[in-house]
Amino acid sequence: MSRSLIVLPDDSSKPLIDAINGAKSSLRIKMFVFSDPSLLEAVIAARKRGVDVRVMLNPERRDGEKENAEARERLKAAAVTVKDSNPCFDVTHEKSMVVDGKTAYIQSLNWEARNLTETRDYAVVTSHAHEVGEVTAGFDADWNRTDFVALEGSNVIWCTGNGRQKICEFIDKTKHSLWLQNERYQDPVVIECLVRAHTRGVKIRVMARPPHKLKKEKLVEGVSGLRVLQDLGVPVHKLKHIKLHGKVMLADDERAIVGSINIAPGSFDSRRELAIEVDDEHIVHRIRRTLEHDWDNSKLLDLSAEGLLKELKDVDPEVAQDLGISRHDK
Repeated sequence: MSRSLIVLPDDSSKPLIDAINGAKSSLRIKMFVFSDPSLLEAVIAARKRGVDVRVMLNPERRDGEKENAEARERLKAAAVTVKDSNPCFDVTHEKSMVVDGKTAYIQSLNWEARNLTETRDYAVVTSHAHEVGEVTAGFDADWNRTDFVALEGSNVIWCTGNGRQKICEFIDKTKHSLWLQNERYQDPVVIECLVRAHTRGVKIRVMARPPHKLKKEKLVEGVSGLRVLQDLGVPVHKLKHIKLHGKVMLADDERAIVGSINIAPGSFDSRRELAIEVDDEHIVHRIRRTLEHDWDNSKLLDLSAEGLLKELKDVDPEVAQDLGISRHDK
């Protein structure tokens, strides 16, 4: 098959480790967080057997918190060529790998232990030459600090670039049903597309992280986006059995988007992100089964004024002011 799907934690790190162990000539790895020991060992072993390994790591988060220092030192000590990600982006949130210039891995997961064992995450593996070539070109452009423009008509989705447009087109084409799993629902343009989809009769099911998992400075837009959807009658659930980190959309049981893109302005406008749209029947079928399982193991988020005050009182003492909750609402 030209494309396949990895679902975490169900599939474990084995498909990724097997791919690294099978590399013969080159590895291009771009990662937001890289700390998992087994993946580090596999990458170092590839370098030792003569594979040309290049690793691009995000140096710090937007709040200035340093990232990936230990992995960087371990890789450099093993003669792996390591660079910081392209500084023209606030953050490089992309998680990708290209093996031997023939296979690309487009992922929602970081290479850290919890994303391999504790969180719902996804990766699409493609051997379509034009898709692999585009991911490779994006890596090389960021490595060399040169401009990169997304290809017209491609299934590959980039931020900055065509991300918001592609996701809005995906939603606008939806006729019957739309499933979403994402940590955050903050982008007003995408929220508007979801409102339009609901208005024309699309059955939408949303899975999100609970508001207390949002950073304080993101509470207003994050909670507002979810409340808009819930006020329309769109069910908004949180998972009970597993942490949600993946970013996936499934439309009409026919098309899916998988990748690193949060539904947030920063992801679209200032971060390096990568996703892909696919319509392979076996991938769509497995995503649907996973989403149904997760929905059955979820519960409705309480986004009422009372519920938000109770959940967020320890996160944001000014929650009533910040979210515009009046005495009447309480």
